[in-house]
Amino acid sequence: MEYFSKDISHLIAELSQLPGIGQKSAQRLAFYIVNMNKDDAYALSDSIRQAKDNVHYCKVCCTLTDQEICPICQSEERNHNQIMVVENSRDMAAYERTGKYNGVYHVLHGAISPLLGIGPDDIRLKELMERLKGPVEEVIIATNSSLEGETTATYITRLVKPLGINVTRIASGVPVGGDIENIDEVTLLRALDGRIKL
Repeated sequence: MEYFSKDISHLIAELSQLPGIGQKSAQRLAFYIVNMNKDDAYALSDSIRQAKDNVHYCKVCCTLTDQEICPICQSEERNHNQIMVVENSRDMAAYERTGKYNGVYHVLHGAISPLLGIGPDDIRLKELMERLKGPVEEVIIATNSSLEGETTATYITRLVKPLGINVTRIASGVPVGGDIENIDEVTLLRALDGRIKL
């Protein structure tokens, strides 16, 4: 038996598909949206549609952007000889919030996980190797301290070291099993400053 009208039930069902949103949170959001001012609700709807239509991967670093090349890759003030490899755009945003890293990034959009059927060809490693044909001095591996993150870091190290490029890994300080996007800026800075050569 449905408790709500068909349209509200449909909205709840769609919202509950979002990560981290359970049934109760979906209901709360659905009722909030329905009670919003019509212009605000349409603005939310339009922003979702525009993001879906216009956001794609940066042609250089593979982060999400609505431009051909993201603002970080376009910036002449950034050190393009230093590339930090992260699992996703949220991790990149976490490092950007520190305001202390001045290099550029490469976003893998995942990590190697044989158990989940995710191999090296399923993440943006080919694009990284293509970038390393240019004048790169250091690759900082900033994958999560999970089994998948460590596996990915080891794999990247084996690919990059023979090229004669300095490979470093962010230091501990990032807890094992923790996600970079959820860690405070001070801990991220300590991990960045204490990175080690691989």
